[in-house]
Amino acid sequence: MMNKGLLFVISGPSGTGKGTICDELLKNENNNLFLSISATTREKRKDETEGVTYYYKTIDEFKRMINNGELLEHAVYNGNYYGTLRKNVEQMLDEGKNVLLEIEPQGALNVKCNFPEAILMFVIPPSADELKNRLINRGRESEEQIEKRLNAAKWELEQACKYSHIFVNDNLDECVKEIEKIIKEENKNRNKVNELLKEWN
Repeated sequence: MMNKGLLFVISGPSGTGKGTICDELLKNENNNLFLSISATTREKRKDETEGVTYYYKTIDEFKRMINNGELLEHAVYNGNYYGTLRKNVEQMLDEGKNVLLEIEPQGALNVKCNFPEAILMFVIPPSADELKNRLINRGRESEEQIEKRLNAAKWELEQACKYSHIFVNDNLDECVKEIEKIIKEENKNRNKVNELLKEWN
């Protein structure tokens, strides 16, 4: 436990602004946050970069990673595989870095099973209508795909009670500040525990 980093997981339904929130959190060096890049089998979009947005894998490659125990968690979402590379996360934590995962709720709950000390944070929209509007305004999915995401959002929202913290992303700046406050408190608590442990050594 001593000198190890903390694992923070941010998730929530598509369209809640998780990616934007994570971008803002990573800009603040005081958070000591480092993003864990996930692996996926979905196709790379025009504005995405290998090893920066995702590690893009074929289905066969991804299944080999599952069989070899290389993933901290994995899930199938909208027909595509997503997973967190165990080695990358463990290495950063051992270096004392706080690791940030931006993943879907299905994967986040798997992380909690495999890594109980993970701090789970759930982001929700201010309303169902606002969530639908955000998905439409992104302009990158068909009506059918948006409908699938909205249907999935109901189950995802039902999982919110299993998270340590819940945030409403109504105002981006305020939401980021609230999350940063939790990160600061968690770091303070970890440091206090480490100080107490040193007294026994």
